[in-house]
Amino acid sequence: MTALPEWLEIKEGTAPLILSLPHTGTEIPDALEAELVSPWLSRKDADWWIDRLYAFAGDLGATMIRTRISRTVIDVNRDPSGQSLYPGMATTELCPSTTFDGEPLYSCPAPDAAEIMRRRVQYFDPYHAALEGQIRRLRAIHPAIVLYDCHSIRSVIPRLFEGTLPHLNLGTNSGKACAPALEEQLAAIGTTSPFDFVANGRFKGGHITRHHGRPEQGIHAVQMELACRAYLDEPLGSVSEANWPTPFDDGYAAPIRATLRAMLETCLDFVRPS
Repeated sequence: MTALPEWLEIKEGTAPLILSLPHTGTEIPDALEAELVSPWLSRKDADWWIDRLYAFAGDLGATMIRTRISRTVIDVNRDPSGQSLYPGMATTELCPSTTFDGEPLYSCPAPDAAEIMRRRVQYFDPYHAALEGQIRRLRAIHPAIVLYDCHSIRSVIPRLFEGTLPHLNLGTNSGKACAPALEEQLAAIGTTSPFDFVANGRFKGGHITRHHGRPEQGIHAVQMELACRAYLDEPLGSVSEANWPTPFDDGYAAPIRATLRAMLETCLDFVRPS
């Protein structure tokens, strides 16, 4: 069996559920970090503490796949062809050149095509190969599985969306990445929870959801984009190194964690034979 790259974490479970955590990483190779404007800016848009928020999923038997590499190095949830997931709307690239707020990340020219391809081979392709491997492993023992892609983003980012983002943002590629009945059941939990909920609003699911979701083959993929205030004492509006990220607090996160647990249990119930 081939050893995993040191930056790739896989915790295998036997339940028909995979959690993907593509943006919780903060590691940046030293040579690359020297080309960036600042260590804080290059990690500003991480999905802070999402791995801690979803740690309970292991108790449900879920498989968890996480990269420790920062999305600034390469974003494994972008289309590797460079095609925008949201045409006409502001976003960041496969190898981001700016933050979500539009601030330049590099103090020198951004990576060229050759460097982007090098990072794709080193990081992007192995992450998706690992996802496919776990999908195959679990599909061999279950008639269907759910791939649940875990994300978060600051609640107020005018460059990306107007106003304040809802707490819970479910993405199913507008119903193409999972069975409609699963989306309906997850939406029922979201709409009756204490939190604001929307399905396929500003965030409809990234490359992971769109590429790996094949409901007709028993692979149901969903993305959950959380507004950070749902689980963190988030400063709304612009942030600085002095106030971001805020520490993780289990007590503060408990209410949203209960809702997320209900959603994961619903995913499991949906794909388990009755």
